[in-house]
Amino acid sequence: MDAQILQNIGYVASGLIAFSMTMNSIVKFRWINLLGASSFAIYGFLISAYPVMLLNGFIVIVDIYYLIKIYNKSQLFDTLQIKANNQYLLKFLEYNKKDIQKYFPGFEYKAEKNTISFFVLRNMAVTGIFLAHREDNNILKVGLDYVIPEYRDFKNGKYVYHHLNKYFKKVGFERIITTAGTPVHKKYLKKLGFKETKEGLFEKSI
Repeated sequence: MDAQILQNIGYVASGLIAFSMTMNSIVKFRWINLLGASSFAIYGFLISAYPVMLLNGFIVIVDIYYLIKIYNKSQLFDTLQIKANNQYLLKFLEYNKKDIQKYFPGFEYKAEKNTISFFVLRNMAVTGIFLAHREDNNILKVGLDYVIPEYRDFKNGKYVYHHLNKYFKKVGFERIITTAGTPVHKKYLKKLGFKETKEGLFEKSI
C-alpha cells in the first residue's frame, strides 16, 4: 500500500484517539475511542507493527465490552421534587452555571417561577434538573431542562417527557411549551417530539 495512505491512516487514528479524550460523555468517549483504536489496529497490521495491532485490538475489545454493558444496563430513573429555596438546587445551578449558559443562554433562576421542579435521578445519582411552572391553567412552561455532560444521551429527556406524561396529565396539564436558545437544544426538542410554532416556541401535547 502507498506510504502516504498508510501515513494518513495513522494520522486519522491518532486524531480520533485524541478527540475521544475531550468527550465529557462516557458513551461518546467509548464510541470515538473504539473507532480510533480500530483504525490503529488496522494501521499496525498494514505496517507489520504487531504490538501496535495487538494493543489497539485489546482496546477495541474493552470498548465494545463497556458499550454493551452501558446499553444493556438496567437503569432506575426517578425524580426528587424540590422547593424553590432548596440549598442543593442553588449550589447545583451555581456549579453548572457556565455549562447551563452554553445551552440556555440568558437563563436566570427565578424562585417565584420555580413551582414545578425536580432533580432527575439515575440509579440515585443526580443527572439533571427540570424547572417549570403552570401557565394558562393547563400549560406546562419549561424554564430549564438541563442534564450534566456525562449523561447526555437523551434518556433523561425521554424519561421526563414520555414516562412522566401520566403525572403531568394527572395534575391537569395538556401541553408542554418551551423555547430553544441554541441549535443543539432545538435538535434535542425535536428529537423528543416537540413541534416548532410560528411564534418560535416549541410545544408538545401530553
